[in-house]
Amino acid sequence: MLVREVMTPHPVTATPDSPVTKLQRLMKDEHIRHLPVLDKRNKLVGLITRESLNRALPSELTTLSISEINYQLTNIRARDVMVKQVFTVTENVTVEKAARIMIDEAIGSLLVMRNGALAGIVTDTDMLQAVTDLLGWRQPGVRVTVQVPDEKGRLAGAAAAIAQTGGLLLASSSYTPPEPLRANIVFKVRNVLVDDLAAALRAVPGLEILDIREA
Repeated sequence: MLVREVMTPHPVTATPDSPVTKLQRLMKDEHIRHLPVLDKRNKLVGLITRESLNRALPSELTTLSISEINYQLTNIRARDVMVKQVFTVTENVTVEKAARIMIDEAIGSLLVMRNGALAGIVTDTDMLQAVTDLLGWRQPGVRVTVQVPDEKGRLAGAAAAIAQTGGLLLASSSYTPPEPLRANIVFKVRNVLVDDLAAALRAVPGLEILDIREA
């Protein structure tokens, strides 16, 4: 799965001169947490986040009246509070790579570029949705986690057992368990009963069922 398949195209944007009061209202109305900032040439120059907006209210303003605070806030612009170190990717980057960047940099979004121009935005929510789709969680079926020796051909043995039951393999993924030289594999299977799938998998040498359920 590539970033272009999960990103939000043509995101709502702001200009460097936009007042923070307008940005707060815009983000609330559009139900968004990230707002790219483009200059007059549509060049990406920054990113507004909810956190950066929260920092827009200096502590000394809290001693002022509401009208005085509003007046002071109208003088604060996007350029004053935007994040200038913006992380970007291209449309053809894999979702895994994009997720790794977001985790490593501890950020909630990546801006997606096409030929030097802003094409979209991908957020942590989009990433969670991608994981859901990749594992087939929105489709009914049986979810099973098995552990096998980390050896060649073990995945094929589990897949063959699923085929023998007449089940349709919707999705699969793997992760490394704490145990050395072992691998955990998650399958989502349709058109099969839990008991029938469990019996078929238990017949596979070296395979251990860690969890199996309707999902």
